[in-house]
Amino acid sequence: MSWIRTIEEDDAEGRLAEVYARIAARRGKVSNIMRVQSLAPEAMEAHLDLYLTLLFGSRGLSRAERELIAVVVSVENGCDYCTLHHAVALEAWWKDAERVARLRKDPAEAELSQREAALADYALALTRTPSRMNEADLGPLRDSGLTDEEILEANLIASYFNFVNRIAEGLGVEVSPEEARGYEYGSDP
Repeated sequence: MSWIRTIEEDDAEGRLAEVYARIAARRGKVSNIMRVQSLAPEAMEAHLDLYLTLLFGSRGLSRAERELIAVVVSVENGCDYCTLHHAVALEAWWKDAERVARLRKDPAEAELSQREAALADYALALTRTPSRMNEADLGPLRDSGLTDEEILEANLIASYFNFVNRIAEGLGVEVSPEEARGYEYGSDP
């Protein structure tokens, strides 16, 4: 499952058992990306709170837009774990597996709206060359109607996936189609 020792749900005690129960209640099951953090339940819980806030927040970006950013960043970073998980989630919103496959291959081929394309381009630029970002990079986002609050959300989500991709890749977190399915996706704000 990963390159470090993990504690399974059946063996969890105390705070870890509580965090696992919270994850399962909210998401339907515990993912390998959370399980790999089982030796640090406080960090796992903080990670869970950040994830839920960014991906399931009720303001600004739609759930599909959030998942689009997740997929674009994860593909760019070569993170199979997050790519598969969030491609499955995006399919749940788009209801179009072929479109998601095109997005994974090249966002320009995915028939994105102006707003979606601006989000994808921004997420890619922030992932590829963060030190070269400047205020002009926000122009296409503003031109497509995003508010400053939505731009902040896009930035936080792209930044989060750069972070979590490194957890998955740096600890060898395994993914399979079965493990990536069966989660609760919530409803769109």
